[in-house]
Parts: sequence; C-alpha cells; structure tokens
Amino acid sequence: MKHYNYIFAGAGLSALMTVYKMALSGKFKDKTILLIDEDVKKTNDRTWCFWLKNDSVWEKSISKKWNSALFANADFRRDLDLLPYQYNMVQGLDFYNQVFEGILNETNIHFINQKVIDINEIPNHVYVATETDSYTCDTLFNSIYRKQEVENQTKYPVLQQHFIGWFIKSKEAVFNPEQATFMDFSIEQKGNTRFMYVLPTSKTEALLEYTLFSHQLLERSEYEEEIQKYIQKLGINNYDIIEKERGSIPMSCYPFWKKNTKRVLNIGTAGGWTKASTGYTFKNSDKKSTELIEFIQKESDLRKFHKKTKFWIYDLLLLDILDRHNEMGAHLFSSMFKKGDSKLIFKFLDEETSFLEDIQVILKCPKTPFLSALVRSMRHL
Repeated sequence: MKHYNYIFAGAGLSALMTVYKMALSGKFKDKTILLIDEDVKKTNDRTWCFWLKNDSVWEKSISKKWNSALFANADFRRDLDLLPYQYNMVQGLDFYNQVFEGILNETNIHFINQKVIDINEIPNHVYVATETDSYTCDTLFNSIYRKQEVENQTKYPVLQQHFIGWFIKSKEAVFNPEQATFMDFSIEQKGNTRFMYVLPTSKTEALLEYTLFSHQLLERSEYEEEIQKYIQKLGINNYDIIEKERGSIPMSCYPFWKKNTKRVLNIGTAGGWTKASTGYTFKNSDKKSTELIEFIQKESDLRKFHKKTKFWIYDLLLLDILDRHNEMGAHLFSSMFKKGDSKLIFKFLDEETSFLEDIQVILKCPKTPFLSALVRSMRHL
C-alpha cells in the first residue's frame, strides 16, 4: 500500500488549483502528492467566470474578458461599467490543460484515474480506498460532495443554482462582444428566481444560459424551450448550436467545516468554498487555495483552517429569504443593481468590503425581508 504526504480525493476545481499552486511555489518538491479522480479531465465540460482587477495566475486559461456588463429586468436595463474590474471567462478544457501542463514534469505529483469509495482516518494517517486500490497519506483534501448529508438536513436552507447553456453561432450579428449579460430577469419568473446569462465572444457567437436559484431542477426541455424563446427575442432566426453544458451548484451556508478533522480537510463545494449566495466558485476557490497553501506550511491541524466571517451571515440571510420566498430573487437583485455602485457590489460579493461599505450595499436592498431573516437566523449565529 503506497503512502503519500498529501492525497486529493477528487480532482475538481479546488483540488487542481491547490496542486497547481503547490507546484508553482516550489515549496513542496520534497512532498509526495496524489490526485485521485474518476474523470480524466480531457473534455470541455464547464465554463467558469469571475471578476478581477489585475491579471491572475489563470491568464493562460482566460478565453474572453469584458469591461462592461448588463443587468436587466422587466422594467429597466442598466449598463454596468466594471472597470477597474474585468469579467473573465475560463472554459474547462483550457483550465485542465494549464494545470496538467504545469504539473507534468513534477515527479512528486501523480494523478490516478480511479473512483474513491472510502476514506477512513486512523490515529497516524488517513486510509483511502478506490474500486481497485488502497493508499494512505498524512493529510487528505476531500472535494467529493456529500449531497445527501447536506440536502437531508433542515437547519440550513439548500438551494441549487441550476442551468443549461448553449454555445451558439448565429447568422445574424446581434451580440455585443464587449458586454456580458450578468443577469437578465426580464424572462418569466414562474414563482422562482430565473434569469438569462449571456457571454458573447463575437457579434455572432455567445454562450446563453437559462439559470435558476431554486430548490428543484427542471426537465431538460423547459430550460431549452426558454433558451429558444430568448434567442428569438434577440432577433435570431438562424443559428447553430456548437456545444451544450448543464450544471447544478448547491447554494448553502451549511457548516461544512465542522466535518474537518486534524488530518482531513473538505475543500471546494464539499468544503463550502462556493459563494453561497451566488453560486460563484472560481474566485472563491482561487482565494481559498492560496490561503490553504500558506496554512499547511505552518500548521498541521486542519481544524484551524476555517474562519467564519460576516459574509457567511449575509449569505445566510439571503438564502433564508430565497428559501421561503423564491419569487423575490428578481426584486432583491434588482434593488441592489438598479442604483447601486456596481464596483462596490462586486467588491462586496468578493467579500473584500469594510463594514461601512457593507452597509452601503445592504441599504439598497428591501429592509423588511432581511430583518425578518435576521430574526429567524439568530439561532445559527
């Protein structure tokens, strides 16, 4: 049974970011590292987006940037000047290629294409079993999401950010390649929080995603019918579908960190690294992976890694509202973006604002639902 210093159970976004940065740092060359995942990571299976002021370590993977974004609902449309931020798009295969090219020559880092079926922590190490082999390690990072554990509890709301997206090429030049559509709530809400998300890469090409923040997933046909309606609304009559993607991201303030132990740390969605109120994962995981690398160079007890912040409370309040009144999403986000400072909102969503800046953003939102949510959520604080 082979022993490693570090094992990553699951090679998702957070694991790959962390391993890549470990290699870049040059500080883990004397440590053996194993990534285990049943997926070979050789397909363009997803798209990530994030906003950033400066170039990042992921510059090689970024396929498109926007300086402007559109927010819309049935009553108004607002162009958002993002500068000094830029909105960045990363496609899955570009990210995987950058990571695996970066670790290719690292003889201490290994990838095994197997499915993890068991993790067992014992006093001196962690035991990991796959369908065909077994391994041990000093420290384990787990990114395998425990869906039933989170969704079967009732103390913390759990919604899904679920969507289907079409990459299309249109015969009509209708898109503005300099502006992303951040949220368009002008579509029929049907008692939920529903919006269109559009990432144009040229005047004739774009990714269009029909997205919901709600409890239940839809039949595939409903997502696709709504995408077709939106395409017609844009004035497109002739187009080809180049690719499709589908996803469902859990949105919850469930305390994943309580499952961390001295030797096992839950990361990524399984560790609460997804921004609970928006479902954004890339930027949060980028920050957390950097923090984790700094942490493990100084500390060995992984229970000390997590720090609960005020932003966890803000996310909890919003999710409480959407859990009870899912139809309010368009109103809540519209209140924030209609007159609010877009740069300050993005800074707030990045969890980088001061308390006074928090107040500036929060005061744009309707007061009554948040005060009610605060009273209901006191038992969690």
